Amino acid sequence: MNAQVQTILGLLNEVDAQRARRAADPTLAARVRAVKHYQHERFQHTYADLLAQPRYADATRFFLEELYGPEDFTRRDTQFKRVVPALVRLFPQEVVLTVQTLGELHALSETLDTAMGEAVRGAPVDLAGYIDAWQRVGRPDDREKQIVLTRRVGDALDGYTRNPLLRHSLRLMRGPARLAGLAELQVFLESGFDTFRAMHGAKDFLDTVVRRERAIAAWLFGAGPGEGRDFPPRPGD
Repeated sequence: MNAQVQTILGLLNEVDAQRARRAADPTLAARVRAVKHYQHERFQHTYADLLAQPRYADATRFFLEELYGPEDFTRRDTQFKRVVPALVRLFPQEVVLTVQTLGELHALSETLDTAMGEAVRGAPVDLAGYIDAWQRVGRPDDREKQIVLTRRVGDALDGYTRNPLLRHSLRLMRGPARLAGLAELQVFLESGFDTFRAMHGAKDFLDTVVRRERAIAAWLFGAGPGEGRDFPPRPGD
């Protein structure tokens, strides 16, 4: 089996393993859902200013829903696992590498969300509970890796906008992708391409995301008692 196929399948299997742990424990499943819901609200708060700017609104929503969203992607991932060999065979190598990075981010995020669900003391989750769970889980290196992988995905999508040949290749892939069961991935890639192209340069946007996520992670690790009444402050830019 192709090494990239094995790697991507391994990442998706890790996601499945995290879901299986939750399925076996309804309390854990409910707490992970509460954590995801809280994180989604936090992201909306942190990037409210970008959501209000026409240049960045679509890209922010893309990140909010596709990378940080609370939706259950079980069905999508199950379908995706069946077509990974076709993905590696049919799509350009740059796209395959981006999908592999997405898989790594997905697996890491699900693993950390499970850990947060095990650490949080109840649902719904408020900031005090979130801080407590965050600090109990720890794993600062993995938190940083999440940010790095998110940036890598963003840089890849931004790079596609400067590669007309790759965009043309993606258009040509619509028919084969649909026949191979890769239509959802095709839509994701084209949506990401079009969203990032509309920004006319994503560096400032991605710099802002990385800067804020690192500052908030540091704030959460260092927050003390009594700092849990509101969302983490949005770092000044």
